Amino acid sequence: MSVCLDFTDFPDALHAEWTKLRTLAGTAWLLAAAVVLTVGLSAASAAGVTCDGAHCGEDPAKVGLLGVTLGQAVVAVLAVLAVGEEYGTGMIRVTFAAMPRREAVLAAKAVVVAGLTAAAGVPAVLGSALIALAVLPGNGFTAAHGYGPHLATAATARAVLGSVLYLVLVALLALGVTAMLRDSAAAVGTVLGLLYLFPIVAAVISNPDWHRHAEQIGPMQAGLTVQTTIDLAQQPLSPWQGIGVLAVWAFGALAVGAVVMRSRDA
Repeated sequence: MSVCLDFTDFPDALHAEWTKLRTLAGTAWLLAAAVVLTVGLSAASAAGVTCDGAHCGEDPAKVGLLGVTLGQAVVAVLAVLAVGEEYGTGMIRVTFAAMPRREAVLAAKAVVVAGLTAAAGVPAVLGSALIALAVLPGNGFTAAHGYGPHLATAATARAVLGSVLYLVLVALLALGVTAMLRDSAAAVGTVLGLLYLFPIVAAVISNPDWHRHAEQIGPMQAGLTVQTTIDLAQQPLSPWQGIGVLAVWAFGALAVGAVVMRSRDA
C-alpha cells in the first residue's frame, strides 16, 4: 500500500495538535519535571565526581550532563501521551474524521512534540552545563590534571547542543513507537527498554567485536556519544555518527508508525 504524502492540510493539523498537547493534563508538569530532573541529577553528578590526578579518565561533559539520561524518560512519556492518550480514550477517531490524512496528523504531532521537547531541553541542558562549568574546576578538572585552562570549549558546546538534539530524537522515537503499538503502557515499556535495557544487554556480551557493535546500534549508547569530549578515537562511533544512529531509530520508528497508522483502523 502506498503512502500518500499530501500535506495540504498540515497547518490545520499542526494547530490542532498544538492545542491538544498544550491543554493535555500533565504536559506542563512533564516539561517542568524534565528540566528539574535533568538539572538536579547533573548538578549532583558534577558535585560528586572528583578528578584526583592527571588524566583521571572522567569526561567533564558526560559528568556535567548526566541528567540527560533521566530527563529522556520524561520527554519519552510526554511523546507517548501525545498519541497514546487519544487511542486510549477513542478520540483518535474524531481526529482522523476531521483530518483524514493520517500521515499529516503524525507529522504534526512530531513537530509539536519536538518543539516542546526542545523548549524544555534547552534550559535543562544549558542549566546543567553552567552548573558543571562552575563546579567541576573545584573538583579537580583543571589544567594541572590535563583538562586545559577552560572547560568551555568547542567540544563542550557540541556536547550541549547535541544533548538537546538527543532529547528531541528520543521524543520522536517514543512518538513513532506509540504510533506502532497504539497503547501507552506498551509504548512506554518498549521505549524505556530500548533506552535502558539495551546497554545492560550489551554489557554482558563478552566478545569484544560484538560488544562494540552493540554499542554502535543501541539508541542511548550511540546517541550519547555526542557528549564525549575526551578519548574520541576510543569510542565506537564519532559524536555525530552516534546522533545519526539515534536519528535512524527515531525516523525509522516514525515511518513505520505512519504506515501502521494509515493501514489499520483507529
